[in-house]
Amino acid sequence: MQTRSRQGACVVFREGVRVEFDGDLASLTGQASSLRLRPVRDGLRAVLTRLAAGPVPLADLLGPLPPAERAQVASLLRRAGHLLAWCVTAGGRELARIEPTARGADHQAADVPDDVPVRLSRFAFCRSRGNVLVLESPLAGFRAVLSHRIARELVAALGGARTVSDLAEDGHPLAEVTELLGHLAGVGLVEVGTPDGRFRSDEDPTLRQWDFHDLLFHSRSRPGRYDDLFGAAYPYAGQIEPLPAVKPPPDGPAVPLHRPSMDELLARDPALTVAIEGRRSVRDYDEQPMTAEQLGEFLYRVARVRAQRVPGADGGDEIAARPYPSGGSAYDLELYLSVRRCAGLTEGIYYYDPVAHRLVLVNEDPAGREAMLAVASTATGLPTQPDVLITITSRFQRLSWKYRSIAYALTLLHTGVLYQTMYLVATAMGLAPCGLGLGDADLAARVLKLDYLRETSVGDFMLGSLPAADDGIGPPSAPWRMVNSPEWKLRASLLLR
Repeated sequence: MQTRSRQGACVVFREGVRVEFDGDLASLTGQASSLRLRPVRDGLRAVLTRLAAGPVPLADLLGPLPPAERAQVASLLRRAGHLLAWCVTAGGRELARIEPTARGADHQAADVPDDVPVRLSRFAFCRSRGNVLVLESPLAGFRAVLSHRIARELVAALGGARTVSDLAEDGHPLAEVTELLGHLAGVGLVEVGTPDGRFRSDEDPTLRQWDFHDLLFHSRSRPGRYDDLFGAAYPYAGQIEPLPAVKPPPDGPAVPLHRPSMDELLARDPALTVAIEGRRSVRDYDEQPMTAEQLGEFLYRVARVRAQRVPGADGGDEIAARPYPSGGSAYDLELYLSVRRCAGLTEGIYYYDPVAHRLVLVNEDPAGREAMLAVASTATGLPTQPDVLITITSRFQRLSWKYRSIAYALTLLHTGVLYQTMYLVATAMGLAPCGLGLGDADLAARVLKLDYLRETSVGDFMLGSLPAADDGIGPPSAPWRMVNSPEWKLRASLLLR
């Protein structure tokens, strides 16, 4: 087993980092972060100036300095690591740059033996970023900027397990192969196997249970392993008009809905704890269907627009208020109802207008409605179709206009709190609720006549009339009917112990 020595590492400021001096203050400003240093004396000032000019071998950067200043510069490199890149060079040319995506990530190149198999990490992927191809992975705290053709060709060759010797025999220059693989393996973008050809990601029980897209989504929607802007960055302000807080309703026949009296609801509703403990998913329905009045009450309590604020002269965001919470009061979610059975309401697919509290018919084609209901039935694993299928869609750009990196994560968080609101209201009303774990977003876009990239489904919820008979398992199906009965008080007390 043979390993080969690598050339010394070069370091440089990342693309776009600006270095400015003001007396003994140095300001380092990058695309997503910055750093201020003081006091900056002659030696450190020279190092910063040299780093800004281009790649410098680390030994050359530290060697000329006296020991005290060398320690100061080493400390700087640790503090400013997120603003630096490591250059991979061989044969007098730069092959790639290794950029940190996580603060505090430790860059350490590895020795890759000639006869041990290597391959791209199962979680690695290539994409275009700033007009160059980059290699990234949610397992790695670094990305590789594949600046040279040799680097791109080598990465493409690592889709399957290969050895250094294999790659050299294929015509890849040995010095470049050794240098690049050492850095890619050191930061976790390339996986080094065992001599008998096994790889950790194939055998580790934790890694095996992560799907590629799930781990990538997790790493990109929470700070820690990603270096782009997070949160309310308003990346398109002044370039693209934001979507309104309330979607203009579509054209079509409209059905006004019942508006319940809050006083009556307060007098009738069970306690919150009773509703929480009585909540469960119900997938079959009573012979008597839910009524249009019940459906109107449910939608009023779950999703109506209670208030709306339009920006005035002082600016600010246009926001709305509904019964469930939403990040930044953005309220990206909309509701569409595929109605199979509801007393007082014609079958069809409707949009819920949360301002006027009405249903607007958007599709009366029975085939589209049946297709939506069939997907819901498949999701439950049961032949029963829901009385009413509520499809939750998101106006994605309502969030992405304001938020970077977390927009879709917010959509899913909003869907979750809307599910819980629906469950609790349905339980309090004595209806049969069931949130679904999957749906067909492409079908929903076609049937609801929406643009898949602008607005399509992110959740589905079944609703219907509760069966009269209770199976005796868990809390009663309709606790509101029994909140004053000795039987329910006994069962509630047992549940709450």
